[in-house]
Amino acid sequence: MTSNPPKGSVSDKVTQAVFLVGGRGTRLGDIAQQTPKPLLMIEPGLRFLDVLIEEAARHGFDDILLLAGHKANQVVDAYDGKIVRDARIRVICEPEPQGTGGALRLAADRLADRFLMANGDSLFEFNLRALTAQPLKGLARLALRRVPDAARFGAVEFDGRFITAFREKDVTATGPAIINGGVYLIDRRILDIIPGPSSMEKDVFPQLVAERRLEGEVFDGYFLDMGLPETYAQARAEVATRRRRPCAFLDRDGVLNVDDGYTFRPGDLRWIDGAREAVRTLNDSGYFVIVVSNQAGVAKGFYTEEDVKSFHAEMSHQLATRGAHIDAFYFCPHHPDGIVERYRAANHPERKPNPGMLVKAISEWPIDVGGSFLVGDRQADLDAAAAAGLPGFLFNGAGLDRLVQSVLDHAPHKRV
Repeated sequence: MTSNPPKGSVSDKVTQAVFLVGGRGTRLGDIAQQTPKPLLMIEPGLRFLDVLIEEAARHGFDDILLLAGHKANQVVDAYDGKIVRDARIRVICEPEPQGTGGALRLAADRLADRFLMANGDSLFEFNLRALTAQPLKGLARLALRRVPDAARFGAVEFDGRFITAFREKDVTATGPAIINGGVYLIDRRILDIIPGPSSMEKDVFPQLVAERRLEGEVFDGYFLDMGLPETYAQARAEVATRRRRPCAFLDRDGVLNVDDGYTFRPGDLRWIDGAREAVRTLNDSGYFVIVVSNQAGVAKGFYTEEDVKSFHAEMSHQLATRGAHIDAFYFCPHHPDGIVERYRAANHPERKPNPGMLVKAISEWPIDVGGSFLVGDRQADLDAAAAAGLPGFLFNGAGLDRLVQSVLDHAPHKRV
């Protein structure tokens, strides 16, 4: 069984992501005249926006809004009502150009109390959960990035917590600077200062700067704004292949949470020392993190699959408060001694030491097998890893973060 991280059990987890996909793409010339810029193909069958949506979904943002303008019907046809890795997509169309601020106002009745917002024409690869982990002091927090030359982007002045000024693009200015990465954590109260058709970047954010209510946080990671012909060409050459990344497969009971014997109640969740920190380290390092867990308690009638999913939801919620996430949970409810007939199986291919869960995950995610590994606390975990062609590491019950860091330090391929 597979369960992508469901909604958390507490309402303050940020689960909504809003993408601005309404621009005309004039800098791209004829390329974007008949197609919204974020819908341009970067390889056959893969749109640029597909990549952004999948990134949000795997971080646990399961309510995705697309704010469409130019050629909005194409956005509706491609995405409205679709499900991507358990994330539901809805499209809101502006009847006439409203600017980024006005488009957000049009979505007022659909917005959560806090939500992620991002430009639909740029990719900034970083741990999105890190941006949402801490409570907002102001009305918005911008993901910032250091670049060697900000002339094309304009620079941000930043005091370590709040943004103090925006500097316009200046082709004569050279040298390293901090720029706006186009990903934001927003409090819906920001709607109170959006007058109508307006620009978030030119009208709303400067007002927040003046009131000291615009925070910033600097992240490293691959960044690409595909709004120019040459950067669209770069997107076609690079972005599709960047979807492939190594995966850290983690056993659950005894590796992430204390194993009290058929643990399933969310209230009984107790984390192994260093487990949440280990997941955060893997997220920050660009790895997929996928749990693969035998759950024989289902077959033995101690709890149900829904109970397992509720436990995973609690794990996801608590990880989110630490700026971390698990991309997906795979679990096997089958056991040869099961009393629930539908789960009784002599040698189910997904029950470790069989590699079925690993093989299934590798087929369903763009995983770079060559850089992947498994951490487990039993020989059956290591046998499953070996059968799937992966290195396995035995965990002794303490300091998961130290073990994971040691594995990463000796990894043959570093993601850049």
